[in-house]
Amino acid sequence: MNLRNATRVSLSVVLAVGILAWSDSGKSTTVKGYVLDSACAFTKGLKKPISGECATACAKAGSPLVILTDSGAIYWPIADTTPSSGQNDRLLPFAGQRVTASGKVFQRGGSTALVIEKIDALK
Repeated sequence: MNLRNATRVSLSVVLAVGILAWSDSGKSTTVKGYVLDSACAFTKGLKKPISGECATACAKAGSPLVILTDSGAIYWPIADTTPSSGQNDRLLPFAGQRVTASGKVFQRGGSTALVIEKIDALK
């Protein structure tokens, strides 16, 4: 195989992988997990929030709230509007609580985002 053909094959593979990754985005799903601030999820390695008050204080100070599942996956809540908007106001009533959230999932560069269509506290 010459260099030109090898380049064509490589580009075809890259394009096919990109299309497959893109086609998974926007798929509807339901996740269960705790609503906590993103800084604690990463820097403190928490599996659940210390308290609702702590998560609320961090969110009000500007830290984005995320949903942390039992498996350790982090879902970044996003809006599907342009211009986009933060989702902390929507998540604040659930800060520190375990929730079930459903909506469309998007993945890029190792991050997972969720456009929340419905969210409820778990008992």
